[in-house]
Amino acid sequence: MLVMKFGGTSLADRERIDTVVSLVRSRLDRKPVVVCSAHAGVTDLLLQGAHRAAAGEPDLSAVRRREHELLVSLKLSPKLVEDDLERLDQMFRGLALLGELTPRSLDQVAAFGERMSVKAVAAVLRKRRIPATAVQADEAGLVTNGRFGRASPRPEAYTNLARSLRKVKGVPVVTGFIGCDRDGNVTTLGRSGSDYTATIVGRALGVAEVEIWTDVSGVLTADPRTVKDARPVEQLTYAEASELAYYGAKVIHPATIQPAVEKGIPVRILNTLDPTAQGTVIRPPQGRRRPRVTSIASKRGIHLVNIVSGRMLGQSGFMAKVFDAFKRHDVAVDLIATSEVSVTVSVDDTSGLPGVVQDLEAFSKVTVKEGAALVAVIGERMKQASGLAGRVFTAIGEAKVPVLAISYGATKTNLQIVVPEESEKTVVRALHEVLFGDG
Repeated sequence: MLVMKFGGTSLADRERIDTVVSLVRSRLDRKPVVVCSAHAGVTDLLLQGAHRAAAGEPDLSAVRRREHELLVSLKLSPKLVEDDLERLDQMFRGLALLGELTPRSLDQVAAFGERMSVKAVAAVLRKRRIPATAVQADEAGLVTNGRFGRASPRPEAYTNLARSLRKVKGVPVVTGFIGCDRDGNVTTLGRSGSDYTATIVGRALGVAEVEIWTDVSGVLTADPRTVKDARPVEQLTYAEASELAYYGAKVIHPATIQPAVEKGIPVRILNTLDPTAQGTVIRPPQGRRRPRVTSIASKRGIHLVNIVSGRMLGQSGFMAKVFDAFKRHDVAVDLIATSEVSVTVSVDDTSGLPGVVQDLEAFSKVTVKEGAALVAVIGERMKQASGLAGRVFTAIGEAKVPVLAISYGATKTNLQIVVPEESEKTVVRALHEVLFGDG
């Protein structure tokens, strides 16, 4: 069996959906299960509509127009999604009456993009004589925790999905992105969470491979918008892919890899705009190969939190006390650097940071520096490359960029450097030149 996941750009219009149909047809002998995102732009329209509705202006016209135009172009009846649009209209009116938008209701609204998308794709497949059935993942048993907006699957989700999907007639066309908690509330797996759904389904069914079809030909050595001569990466290990996703690469969802790791399932990144391109395959390490860096990732909007406490540092329990504050306010930490007198961490989601700072100030002095960027040099085999750190910091020095923080863990899969945000692209280009410029 095979899982084929198609993102929003792959489902944007009739031409792209024609390509999807051809790709599914070409793999029918591998018993594909299709996972779909919402059509391009629909999730944004839904979220914008939800916020306007909560502000007292319920208006479904933009979503309705987008869905109807696409269905008409596919020669499908707009009635196909009328029930969904009616339910959505009722939700918008309810939000206008309540005057507030909770994470729970936001997840309910966001899920409609995928709900309508799978109905359209399954109908097109049937129209082209490929038996197919639309499947709502939450109804098929994708049970998650109750963390709205960033849910993750519970253990029973895999058994539930396997049982449900094996009963489906024809090609199952499954909603990405959405699940439900044990109380039946709709949850979402985070933006771009359809990738995550694909590997969850893959693990549940024990498939031979998961294909992630997107609008780029796999992973590159750097963001091509920053480095024009970035080159394709043919293979990544699970560890490398996880690091790249977490530290800014947009090709895959950060949580995607874990279900595949648990069953050793290869994940292949492919391009619907260029289906013949080789793409990138993500799998366990394949034998002994020469030391190398795989790619460079970066992300902006980083805040550095510096914690100093002469009274506590070096005493047992200090670090536990520090990170308990981050846990209480649900703030994830990227980089950690320590010295004799301080602990420095970087964060990119600052919604809970004021509470963290308040808690930390009870036993330490805290300063927060804004306007930073984190650059990550990633490669599972770079720990065997002598002189790598010297080359990296020489390149940054020659670019005359100050380094704000450094972290290089024991696994040596990821060398992290924090620099001023305005220097991010300069650093990425300089590192790419020194690490990849010689071919």
